[in-house]
Amino acid sequence: MKHPIDFVSDAETVIAQMDLDVRASLLSGSSFWHLQGVAGHGLPKVMVSDGPHGLRKQSTHADHLGMQSSVPATCFPTAVTLASSWDTDLIAEVGVAIGRECQAEDVAVLLGPGVNIKRSPLCGRNFEYYSEDPYLAGTMAVAFIAGVQSTGTGTSIKHFAVNNQEAQRMVVDTLVDARTLHEIYLPAFEIAVRQAQPWTVMCAYNRLNGSYCSENKILTKDILRDRWGFQGLVVTDWGAVNDRPQGVAAGLDLEMPSSGGINDRAAADAVRAGALEEADLNTAAGNVAALILASENNGTSLAVDFSAHHALARRAACEGAVLLKNQNATLPFKKSGKLAVIGAFAEAPRFQGAGSSQVNATQVDKPLDMLCAALGDAGEVVYAKGFDPETAEADAGLIAEAVACAESADQVIVMVGLPPLFEAEGFDRAHLRQPAQLDALVEAVAKANPACVIVLSNGAPIEMAWIGNVAAVLEIYLAGQAGAGAMCDLIFGDTSPSGKLAETFPLALTDCPAQENFATHPRQIVYREGLNVGYRHFVTHEASVLFPFGHGLSYTSFDYANLRLSGDTSAHGLDLEVRVDITNSGACEGAEIVQLYVRDVEASVYRPDRELKAFKKVHLAAGETTTCTLVLDRRSFAFFDINADDWVVEPGAFDLLVGASCTDIRQTIGIELAGDTRRNTPQTRETPYVIMSDSQLAARGLHISVAETVKPYHANTTLADIQHHWLGKRVVAMVFKAIEGTLGPTKTDSPVMVKMRNEMVLSMRLSTVRIMSGGALNEKRFKLLLDLLNSRWAHFFLGLFRR
Repeated sequence: MKHPIDFVSDAETVIAQMDLDVRASLLSGSSFWHLQGVAGHGLPKVMVSDGPHGLRKQSTHADHLGMQSSVPATCFPTAVTLASSWDTDLIAEVGVAIGRECQAEDVAVLLGPGVNIKRSPLCGRNFEYYSEDPYLAGTMAVAFIAGVQSTGTGTSIKHFAVNNQEAQRMVVDTLVDARTLHEIYLPAFEIAVRQAQPWTVMCAYNRLNGSYCSENKILTKDILRDRWGFQGLVVTDWGAVNDRPQGVAAGLDLEMPSSGGINDRAAADAVRAGALEEADLNTAAGNVAALILASENNGTSLAVDFSAHHALARRAACEGAVLLKNQNATLPFKKSGKLAVIGAFAEAPRFQGAGSSQVNATQVDKPLDMLCAALGDAGEVVYAKGFDPETAEADAGLIAEAVACAESADQVIVMVGLPPLFEAEGFDRAHLRQPAQLDALVEAVAKANPACVIVLSNGAPIEMAWIGNVAAVLEIYLAGQAGAGAMCDLIFGDTSPSGKLAETFPLALTDCPAQENFATHPRQIVYREGLNVGYRHFVTHEASVLFPFGHGLSYTSFDYANLRLSGDTSAHGLDLEVRVDITNSGACEGAEIVQLYVRDVEASVYRPDRELKAFKKVHLAAGETTTCTLVLDRRSFAFFDINADDWVVEPGAFDLLVGASCTDIRQTIGIELAGDTRRNTPQTRETPYVIMSDSQLAARGLHISVAETVKPYHANTTLADIQHHWLGKRVVAMVFKAIEGTLGPTKTDSPVMVKMRNEMVLSMRLSTVRIMSGGALNEKRFKLLLDLLNSRWAHFFLGLFRR
């Protein structure tokens, strides 16, 4: 299958035959999901669609929060679950399956994967992202992109960049020092671009160091294209454009959805006025044309075996589930006796996230049905609801019923986690806990029957005050449409758990350094924790956690032995092979994820105590031994030097730590590296930190600007900012009415859908409202609106009567 890169020359020929306005028309979509076609030049309209874990093609009403129905498609486990498998071959298989479903539905580009770093466990969209670690996230993305694009379907890696919260995502300015940016928030994108060349990169809504990502030249041209060699198309997130001509100049090719021609004309007019280089507009139009040509070349009618995809989804859910605790080998359960199943998720499973990634599953297995089928006539299953799956409101009666159900059972499963109302796109979580009803349910059931197993369905870490009172905890995350079958496979021991956490479960929210600077200001967030994200902080500062990054138990055990290394240790030819023997020393087959961390023993700059640089999942029969080979290169030992504006390896000692998690290190070996000969190691050492002061950030090149104020109101003011203003509340009401008219009847009036719709509308910028108006809110009327909002009466009346 061909890539848009292969059609650059053809695209240039086509573009050369168009006049300026036609070329500019390619720079935005023709509708919500379709690119603009130019029939007279052989460029049809092609469709793009959401779907990091399954296709979400909307054939009628369109929206980007999953409010309207979409065609049936396989709902695979979400990114958090897939990443917990640490299995690149499996993720590539999932990518191929989704790509085939895209081809069958004539979808040119799948809008995924998402690789934003999990800076805080409260981000409402964390379920859609892979990891807190950039190497793991990037490696997962490479596999997924390669799988999807092997079918001729393009991908769109997102959201570029530093989009780590839902609050004020349309306007917030994230301030990040250069070293943190290059070491934490950019590497996942870099790895994917260098190794997989996604067809498109999707820019984020937010600003980065003062400039909107949709017009950030440093990001889009200097880093993405010039430094990393990206050769595809840069597209906005839906509605992310700020200044269209500036975006074109900065390397933004495609605006989605359609602006109704407003921004296309702005770009063309800027060329005529000499404010925008025509070559930049031509480049953008050419990139769009190349993607369309590639899509048409690759288009094929593929048959889809949904049964096979369902089976793959079940296997993926199995591989991604993490056994967090298993006291006294409580699991696996026997397929006999009386089994109490408690929790509403047994009947109404929480199997995917809410928002733009929401898939209309071809089928959904229910845990209660699957457990009954697994026991058959050999046992009895009893059930108690325990909580409302939508609201999770306090209900002592449901808890009492659950306790009675558990008391007489031989084995107990409690299915809890986070209902969608507490975790979705568009808003962040308020705390790290489950709803109080669910925590109370676990406490009560565990007291009634201590041998209970907790099965968690959630997209991000939770606190577990009850962890000492339960026998076992199985984290299945958001396991997709076949997650119930996977849970049964694990619960009854048909498959041994092999997933490992791709994120840290902290003991408390206050233990996370980012938290005091997370969603705390309506316009500006300073990443003062720097490199102290996830396990990098916890291991470096020896802070206790609930469950560490990389943790996961099995029904078998694995021994590590004979760690050795070989290869080239010279500065520029640095290429090492690290080998370790892994033995399955238990009684059943299983899989182990071997993790390799690198420690710079004595650095001139602050570096985390260890960083993941390689991993491999190995499957072994009982008693079997294999040699696991892991590869390290120069980048594995380097840090980003802000003075050199490049990656640097300092001379000296490094430790290679191999283990089963970031804290369960089984084998260690040291190595001396000559480092970069041009590098003069400073005599002074950078002071370690947890949170950086203004002066520390300034020393890293980041000077804290004065945060933008909400008033006076302007084009990028959000509807939330004006919702209590005498005129603003009327504008908000009109937008709500227009949204309802545009979307048509919603497929559900569930509390989470209502909340997402409200958050979506209130987060809109006034500039977006202007585009939505379809020309009714022209430039003059828009200025008059701003004058009224700001009580500039003299300006208003002068403008009102000015022609």
